[in-house]
Amino acid sequence: MTELLLLIGAYFIGSFATAVWVSKGVYGMDIREHGSGNAGATNTFRVLGPKAGTFVMLVDMFKGVLAVRLSYILPIYNEPEQITQLVNLQVGLGLAAVVGHIFPIWAGFRGGKGIATLFGMVLAIQPLVALCCVGVFLMILFLTRYVSLSSIIASIAFPVLILFIFREKEVFYRIFAIAVALMVVLTHQKNIARLLTGSESKVPLFKNRKNKHERE
Repeated sequence: MTELLLLIGAYFIGSFATAVWVSKGVYGMDIREHGSGNAGATNTFRVLGPKAGTFVMLVDMFKGVLAVRLSYILPIYNEPEQITQLVNLQVGLGLAAVVGHIFPIWAGFRGGKGIATLFGMVLAIQPLVALCCVGVFLMILFLTRYVSLSSIIASIAFPVLILFIFREKEVFYRIFAIAVALMVVLTHQKNIARLLTGSESKVPLFKNRKNKHERE
């Protein structure tokens, strides 16, 4: 019963519609009516720029971290022999937050794709794996300036790291890693189509530098 309440709490945390509230409260518009129509960090980067996009991404990541940390409320899961049950609960809490992000009760059940929240979840469970994934993400973003492509490749790197580099023994977590990669690819089908046609929008990482040179 307590675990169920924690899962519900994790869903409510995930439902914190960062992109929607930032776009409405600061910019006077609904991010879901612009760009790709998603209420996530990628579309915020695309429509509102890197400052707003970075803020939304960090808060959405924190939602995943906070949801996983709910597992420590129950002392029984802190025992060494309960490590498998702890990881399973943490995965469940993280996924509940991701579901909340995708279908936020506070924003008419129209959210984003949950990539940043998913990353925050992995960061809380396995920080080293998460840091490797963010390294892949940043490298691809720097080279291509495509947030969507960076997310896709980083998500594919996740199960590769889990299965072949860190050799995770927990079967449920290995299945979860593979499922994450598949889910991200499936939810980015439109982005993949735009990438193939060359119509996907790039993040203006060097916009300020470019403007500075133009002024000079």
